[in-house]
Amino acid sequence: MKKTFITILSALYAVLSMTSCTKEQPEFKERPVVTPPAPTESFASGADISGVIEFEQRGVKFYNKDGEETECTQIMKELGMNAIRLRVFVNHRSGLCGKDDVLDLGKRAHDLGMRLMIDFHYSDDFADPGKQTIPAEWQDYDYEQMKQAVRDHTADILSALKAEGINVEWVQVGNETRGGMLWPMGNADENMRQYAGLTQAGYDAVKSVFPDASVIVHIDKGDEYNLYLKIFDGLKRNNAKWDIIGMSFYPDLAVWQEQTDELTANIIKLSERYGTPCMVVETGMNRDQPKESKEYYTYLFDRMMNDVKGYCRGILCWEPETYPATGSGYDKGAFDDSGKPTEALNPFDLSQY
Repeated sequence: MKKTFITILSALYAVLSMTSCTKEQPEFKERPVVTPPAPTESFASGADISGVIEFEQRGVKFYNKDGEETECTQIMKELGMNAIRLRVFVNHRSGLCGKDDVLDLGKRAHDLGMRLMIDFHYSDDFADPGKQTIPAEWQDYDYEQMKQAVRDHTADILSALKAEGINVEWVQVGNETRGGMLWPMGNADENMRQYAGLTQAGYDAVKSVFPDASVIVHIDKGDEYNLYLKIFDGLKRNNAKWDIIGMSFYPDLAVWQEQTDELTANIIKLSERYGTPCMVVETGMNRDQPKESKEYYTYLFDRMMNDVKGYCRGILCWEPETYPATGSGYDKGAFDDSGKPTEALNPFDLSQY
């Protein structure tokens, strides 16, 4: 009897052990093999200067390194940049960053031979990780109407640029959309399928006007890998397309080198996971510490140009032209109190590489 009891216990233990091991095993999901993106042939160095027209309307002046009053886009060109990024609001209460502003600044960039990125916020004001507010005119739309509104708005702005002979090289479909866009309808945490559908509507509209433009899906915190997995795995599962993974990257002054190293590793992993390259579409560093900012940007350009297998398409700083007279309150600009660019922007001069 004792022998039989021991035998039964042994058998039960074996079954329980097998069950436990089975539960501990992670579910295996085969990931499709993708072809890594080709290395970049033309690195972009540039800036988002969308606030310039508002600042000009306030009477703000900008000066080049020699202290000569100069139009801001021209200053960026003189600094050795080759790209300009412009944001688009649907219907801002003051008319800012609408079609007229985009055409004005887009023409300035075009006339200087600079490359152009358009950043659709799909909101009447800034869209970011904390807010993705549906434009007032779109508030009552259902899902199908919202997709059509995204298509129409995207195509309208891009068609206006094209009609003026202004080429657009990159287009962001949404701004810092780690939580989706057009909340609550396109909230990625609650309805990834609808966020993916809205993204695809934007993608299709871009390609209908500029077939060769690269469509960017943009989220923040470029050094945090798991944020990107959530969004881009979700988009992939729901058959949404993109051409470039756009990143915001604002490292802390005390640990910028470590965070930049994380960004470097993430770009390689993400590019090889999805088969699409990456691009730092926003970055900035403390305005009141230009020497340290220059060190950061120098290191960033070195890593992005040399250590990511060619998978990074460029670096754009956000609103570097801000200084106290602009009244923006932004503390990561790169102009001094007299309205001249500081040494922080020296690494953006592509002629030195």
